[in-house]
Amino acid sequence: MEFRIADTFTALFEQVNKSLAENNLYTESALYTRIAETVKGFNNPPYDFIIVDEAQDLSYAQMRFVAALGAHRQDALCFCGDLGQRIFQLPFSWKSLGVDIRGRSITLRVNYRTSHQIRRQADKLLDAEFTDADGYTEKRDNPVSVFNGPPPEILTFDSPDEESKAVADWLTAKRKQNVTPNEMAVFVRSEAEISRAVAALDEAKLPYAILNNDMDIPNDKATIAVMHLAKGLEYCAVAVMACDSEIIPSQQRIEDMGEDADLEDVYNTERQLLYVACTRARDHLMISGTEPISEFIEDF
Repeated sequence: MEFRIADTFTALFEQVNKSLAENNLYTESALYTRIAETVKGFNNPPYDFIIVDEAQDLSYAQMRFVAALGAHRQDALCFCGDLGQRIFQLPFSWKSLGVDIRGRSITLRVNYRTSHQIRRQADKLLDAEFTDADGYTEKRDNPVSVFNGPPPEILTFDSPDEESKAVADWLTAKRKQNVTPNEMAVFVRSEAEISRAVAALDEAKLPYAILNNDMDIPNDKATIAVMHLAKGLEYCAVAVMACDSEIIPSQQRIEDMGEDADLEDVYNTERQLLYVACTRARDHLMISGTEPISEFIEDF
């Protein structure tokens, strides 16, 4: 049976690739691969220096493209990233693509965005050290935030309705403290939980917009978004809702993984996803869910 299933998938991929070729179309990965091969044929590099932000989330094909731009020149590439915020890609070897950062990196330790209290609480989600596929270890010891704030509120409830009401009360209290709606955000794990965030904002009678992949940030409304869209954003007050068991970590992702190593990577990226959502808060953070609560919240 396994061989027949494998044969079916092979035939399906061949059919898709044939259809793409016939229509002169490319997947995103194939496009990066094609451009990388073209760049390798240049007599002179198109750029002298390349800076890559959020480098931890580069895909294999994207890294191959960046490596081609660097053309193995010693100081052509500069990467900025955080292994603790890898949420889009499972780890792979950079060195195999010609990018070796071992012995050539530094760790920035000063946090300008998040209060000491929020950062210290969020850091409990992550290990003190991260080791990538090439053996490079990034230590997260002795981070420093430049300002203080109130401690995060971490609450559990018996039902989603109770949670939405509590989040509404929390947001209303922040509004009375002169936090404007555009300085507020509510994050959930997936689109399936968006309705719980909407219920909270409706209860609080606050204007809101649901963020999509266009990243059209509202100027006068609170933001509702899935955690994957939180990257790079910053708000005065953030509520991270629906942190229930089987929602985060995603039960669907766990069931789709077969090997133990892959399962560990899934757990790590799910933890890092929650970390990213929590650290979007500058001054005020509320984390909530319903029973049974996520095992990650128990770590707090």
